[in-house]
Amino acid sequence: MGRKAKEIIDLSSTLADIWRVLSEEEREQIKKNARFVHYKKNETIYIEEEQPLDLMCLLKGKVKIYKSGVGGRTQIIRMIRPIQYFGYRAFFAREPYVTAASAFESSTVCLISMELIENMLRKNGNLALFFIQMLSCDLGVADNRVVNLTQKHVRGRLAESLIFLKESYGLEEDGATINIYLAREDLANLSNMTTANAIRTLANFVNERIISLDGRKIKIIDEDKLLKISKIG
Repeated sequence: MGRKAKEIIDLSSTLADIWRVLSEEEREQIKKNARFVHYKKNETIYIEEEQPLDLMCLLKGKVKIYKSGVGGRTQIIRMIRPIQYFGYRAFFAREPYVTAASAFESSTVCLISMELIENMLRKNGNLALFFIQMLSCDLGVADNRVVNLTQKHVRGRLAESLIFLKESYGLEEDGATINIYLAREDLANLSNMTTANAIRTLANFVNERIISLDGRKIKIIDEDKLLKISKIG
């Protein structure tokens, strides 16, 4: 399990979107309750069938949400970036986690008791609306992803994943290299394809001068063409 983070963190700025809809009393409760946990690269944050206890907010690093499928194959459901909340849906559904989460790189997560959050929701309509909006956005993303992963061809799925990673984590200083380094297996799991298909399709993109590769670094050369491939599927 992760270790307690030692640094002092200003919640009013890191949790600004929730902070603005809380009363002073609620802010004090959050300050007393919040825990900050540091996870090493590849360390598990929660597992499938575990009981949900906390609202989680990624403060630093990158986290992947994934699920084990048929034959032990892993499907990456989504990637979490700072500052995004996760781990709360299962609590509201009164069920165990149906996914797992792990730190894709060294990460710091803020944890707040979901019992405390639920008590606040019963009294604070603006906070309740905030969670309804988050759940609604997540559902919309999930709906689109189901269609894209089942109807798009291999090229379209991989192109979409590269665009998603670029939009989620940005680019390095050169303005072209995606600021996250995924193993081919992780990229395949994100794109709902085999590792062999991911490697083959990446090589095709390189040959077509759409991207270039340097180990796990992916540099986008022709974003317009990548967008077109993603769109037509």
